Amino acid sequence: MRTFLAHMNSRNKNIFKEGKRYTFSDYFDMSHPTAEIVHALGYSLTTQIIKLHNAPEQHYQQELERISTTYYNLIPKISLNSEAAKREIMIAPVLQALLQYVNGILNIEYSIDINDKLSGTIDYLMSSSQELIVIEAKKGDLERGFNQLAAEMIALDLYDTETELTTIYGAITIGEVWRFALLERATKHLIKDVHTFRFPEDLQQLFAILLGIVNPPN
Repeated sequence: MRTFLAHMNSRNKNIFKEGKRYTFSDYFDMSHPTAEIVHALGYSLTTQIIKLHNAPEQHYQQELERISTTYYNLIPKISLNSEAAKREIMIAPVLQALLQYVNGILNIEYSIDINDKLSGTIDYLMSSSQELIVIEAKKGDLERGFNQLAAEMIALDLYDTETELTTIYGAITIGEVWRFALLERATKHLIKDVHTFRFPEDLQQLFAILLGIVNPPN
């Protein structure tokens, strides 16, 4: 066991190249397992079921039906072969609808510069007085996208020193599929959820989770 751990620690030292400045998008291109990347940044990672906030159904059913109907009407007429296209058609409508039910702020293309290993732009950062969530949209690869999400969540943990929030939520999506994550700030521990959620098939559950995160029940 000691030999294995020593080997892992040695590999961690080689993740970053000396003199190179890393942006969040660089983490998407890394071939290292997420656990190694997270460990090299001073955090730990487990994959398990996250008990996500799930807001009780309010009067948003009609809004979700509108989003789903619009998507099915547009999808035969639009090519979704880029991250920008998926953000516009699959992700933005969900987040815009979410803003109607929470007293929060949605930052788009939010820039953070912590150090030479953590800098860049977060696709979406939604915050309320109670919680915040990082949402990263990537094309085609949920697993490699999670590497980037993890780096962004860690950067935000180091950046956000004024609030008393104990957790930071994250979500990685390729448009058709979403996966959530949770960063426990006190222990510097990142949790990757086992479950994934499909768009638009699981839209009601997905929306309830997002709403529950940003506006958790008392």
